[in-house]
Amino acid sequence: MWVRAGEHFIKYIFDKPCDRSIDIFALYNHHMATAYVLINCELGSEEAIIGQLKSIDGVKEVHGTFGAYDILAKIESPSVEALREVITWKIRKIEKIRSTLTLMGIEGQS
Repeated sequence: MWVRAGEHFIKYIFDKPCDRSIDIFALYNHHMATAYVLINCELGSEEAIIGQLKSIDGVKEVHGTFGAYDILAKIESPSVEALREVITWKIRKIEKIRSTLTLMGIEGQS
C-alpha cells in the first residue's frame, strides 16, 4: 500500500497483519546522502556523457560547465554506501570520462 506523506508517496509494508508500527514520519524525514561530482571528459563527448548521466538512478541534476571541469552532477542516495556504489560502478565506468572529483555534502549545512 502507498501512503501519502506531504508531496511524497511512501510504500507502507506490513510483514504481519498485526505489525502496524512503522513510523511514517521517520521515513518521510529521512535525509538523503548527497554528493557533487565534477567530471573531466574527452573533448566533444560532453553531451553524450550528460545524456548517460541523466539515465542513472540517483543522478538529480547534470550541468555542462566552463572552467577546469566539463560536467557537474548532483547525486542523491539513501546512504553514503549507495552513493559510493553509484559513483564508483556507474559514473566512473562511463566511457570517455577521464577523471572525477567527488564533493560530499555535509548534513545540516544547507
